[in-house]
Amino acid sequence: MKTNPTWLWDETVAINRDFGDRAVVAAYDERHRKFRDIDGENAAILARLDLRPDAAVGDFGCGTGAFARLAARRCATVYAIDLSAAMLDFVQWKAKEDGLDNVVCRQGGFLTYEHDGPPLDAIHSSLALHHLPDFWKQRALDRLAGWLKPGGKFHLMDVVFGTENVEANVEAWIAHTAAQGGAEVGDSIRAHVGKEFSTYDWILAGLLERAGFRIDSADAKGGVLANYYCTKA
Repeated sequence: MKTNPTWLWDETVAINRDFGDRAVVAAYDERHRKFRDIDGENAAILARLDLRPDAAVGDFGCGTGAFARLAARRCATVYAIDLSAAMLDFVQWKAKEDGLDNVVCRQGGFLTYEHDGPPLDAIHSSLALHHLPDFWKQRALDRLAGWLKPGGKFHLMDVVFGTENVEANVEAWIAHTAAQGGAEVGDSIRAHVGKEFSTYDWILAGLLERAGFRIDSADAKGGVLANYYCTKA
């Protein structure tokens, strides 16, 4: 069994909610659905990835498994990977409820997960990489690239800041999400900006390229959210 160095970043600090109750886990998506079209987003991502029916896909930081379960309807195998055992329990329960037997749940993080399956055709990660400082983002992206087949696809959606009108963009984002999802959601965005590790677009582009990815497109939204579609070179 591999022993991690004592200086490795502790990814478990990102688990800051009590996800031990299935109702609490289910409420996570419901809260986000107030200001996001999660199902529409996932359908659009899968359409852009254009995966074959025999594809093996990894969903990193899978959360409640909304993307993983949709991908499992189109692809041969989906690895749902998350640090939270309670989240993975929920994913397994929902997959069984949906009649899906090709969702493989694995507990782990960007820095600790060890992939023991075949090389992946695609990897998706949504709103998870920002839990790592930039030094560790690079290490995470290097590891993700290592699990992909040559020419494999990588989709990353996260909070990524542009360099213009930063303060105005953040204030507009907080106001919009609070109006759509309520004061608690607005407060969570404030906490994200103040305490988490979202980075600038020019930094993230460099990290992706140094990990061996070609950025096929980078779609920014409001100077605070971005979708990167990449190919392993």
